[in-house]
Amino acid sequence: MTKIVGIIPARWGSTRFPGKPLYLIAGRPLLQHVWERCRRARALDSVIIATDDMRIAAAAFAWGAEVSLTSARHASGTDRIAEVAAKLRGVSHIINIQGDEPRVDPNLINQLARKMQRDPKIEMITAVHPLENSADAQSPHQVKAVLDRKGRALYFSRSAIPFHRDASATISYYRHQGIYGYRRDLLLRFVRWKPAPLEKAEALEQLRALENGVIIHVVVAKSGSPGVDTPDDARAIECQLLAPPPRPRQVRSR
Repeated sequence: MTKIVGIIPARWGSTRFPGKPLYLIAGRPLLQHVWERCRRARALDSVIIATDDMRIAAAAFAWGAEVSLTSARHASGTDRIAEVAAKLRGVSHIINIQGDEPRVDPNLINQLARKMQRDPKIEMITAVHPLENSADAQSPHQVKAVLDRKGRALYFSRSAIPFHRDASATISYYRHQGIYGYRRDLLLRFVRWKPAPLEKAEALEQLRALENGVIIHVVVAKSGSPGVDTPDDARAIECQLLAPPPRPRQVRSR
């Protein structure tokens, strides 16, 4: 039997946006929005917030979340969730969910979890979606991915990949989404590996897995969920959340 736990890493000290997890969006903290969306993913047996900050922990306890306090020395969210995963018993898989995506799709979480449940050979899984605007592929802030014919990752890059030598060729750019599913034993091995040359060059942690021979399976979603990196991003998300739903079209009877 598989038991899958979603873990949301959260830290206070964001360089560009200190205190981001507790920034209020539509009356609730950003992190609470993420947690509530994760709770709607029925494939998860539980959802844990992993943090080293008592302000975040106290707030999360208040809205009813399960919280695990971690070391303040972690270099990445992956290291933080691995500390929590190492203490869990009877858990086969972990899903690492970004704490700054208040519109993360519960259905996507379910897809990742159920694909791992169906195939016990899958050690790691992530998600991508097509870039609607090919100009976005040129941005180093948009991480691109290329896949093989079986839906496995070949490479991730901040550069526009693949390179279109033939302008007439029809090739989609895929944006990588920062959500990962791991078999618990792989996650605990992953954080013991040292960052390798490609990871250092691109500043992309997932390349450490590829460089160590891990097959990363990929789910292709229709669209992605925007992240919050600045207060302006938060205000834009708030406008989306507070916008009234579209009115159903009225069909006149004849």
